[in-house]
Amino acid sequence: MKIKYYLFAALFMLVLHSCVVMSPKKYKALVADRDSLQNRTTSLEAEVAALQADTARLHREIADAKRNYANLNDSYNTLNGNYNASSSKVSQLSSDLEKREARLKEVEDILHKQDAASQALKDKLQQALLGFQQSGLTVEVRNGKVYVSLTDKLLFPSGSIVIDEKGKQALQQLAAVLNKEPDINIAVEGHTDDKKVINLGQIKDNWDLSVMRATSVTRYLTETEKVDPQRLTATGKSQYQPIDPASTDEARAKNRRIEIVLTPKLDELYNLITTK
Repeated sequence: MKIKYYLFAALFMLVLHSCVVMSPKKYKALVADRDSLQNRTTSLEAEVAALQADTARLHREIADAKRNYANLNDSYNTLNGNYNASSSKVSQLSSDLEKREARLKEVEDILHKQDAASQALKDKLQQALLGFQQSGLTVEVRNGKVYVSLTDKLLFPSGSIVIDEKGKQALQQLAAVLNKEPDINIAVEGHTDDKKVINLGQIKDNWDLSVMRATSVTRYLTETEKVDPQRLTATGKSQYQPIDPASTDEARAKNRRIEIVLTPKLDELYNLITTK
């Protein structure tokens, strides 16, 4: 509106300043100029209003853009922090995994060595005890241990805990191998069948029979064959770990036995597992 007012005032002063009586033609021309100026003024005012509206809109958009940028920047910083934390955790987990895999390989290598040692010991024992295998002696590897199984008829008279001569010969051959293998732990296990012991004097039941036969074998190995007693343990299993659970005479004969369990010392493996 100010532009329109100033233009009209300027035109009016121009007319007064001329001090000339205008002809109708000039007057009409002047009126036409005035109308043209008014139209241009209206157009300019509309354009100014539009520009002002656009300016206000741009200010709002700029403010929104700044807020969005700030939010995005915060999100980026958060994500970057999470990424750095995750990256650090992944690196730590990878390092831990490598250490565990290396440790596992060490354990597996030791177990493989022990399996090889057990197999070699089995071969030596089978060769040394070859003459007794038809009398009920077997040698096998189970779970990394060597099991020498001797039936009761190879070692003892029926119902007795006293080792007979044939049994002593077998144990003598066994001890010759064991004395050359000082890194082998020895467990002597007595086993019976499921028939109850009757009228055997000091032997009250199958527990007694299994334990006393195990200790008889242990004493013979340590006292006569000079196997280091610190390497041995003697246990009785009674009737509760049968080889054959059937109720036949053949099955019971298998179950009446002495098992000598030979285990490579686990010091190396134990130290590896307990070392942090």
